[in-house]
Amino acid sequence: DILDPDRLIQCPYNKHHRIRACRFPYHLVKCRKNYPEVAKELATCPFNARHLVPQADLSDHITKCNDKGFIEQDIVNQSSGFQREQMNAVSTWQAPPCDEDWETELLEQSDSPFVWGMTNSGMNSSSSTFEQKNCLPSRVRAPESFPYAVSWK
Repeated sequence: DILDPDRLIQCPYNKHHRIRACRFPYHLVKCRKNYPEVAKELATCPFNARHLVPQADLSDHITKCNDKGFIEQDIVNQSSGFQREQMNAVSTWQAPPCDEDWETELLEQSDSPFVWGMTNSGMNSSSSTFEQKNCLPSRVRAPESFPYAVSWK
């Protein structure tokens, strides 16, 4: 299937259906629903779900299935520790040094709090009046109230 995705494969549910290999899994799902009587008679190969064989022939298919070799090779690789060594490899990545110092930045900021839509530009250190400035585009306006009720006790 990987080598030739356009190869035609015969449907196990209807012998007149010939489907491209790349579409075959989707077709199997569709045909299983359309032919429930045939689906009851077929068994799925444990090595490849695309292999549907009559239930009586399943044990014979399992002994001869080409995909069984891939599964056996995976088992050999796992038992030898090949994949385990790759997964347990230690990373040598280190975080870059951080140049931020939040405490210093906090002390350097002015004592005035941030208020949305208000700026303190043009203020001297002794003045505490704010100049209102709309920072929004002309087609957008700021809300006049909160969208929820605030209960103060």
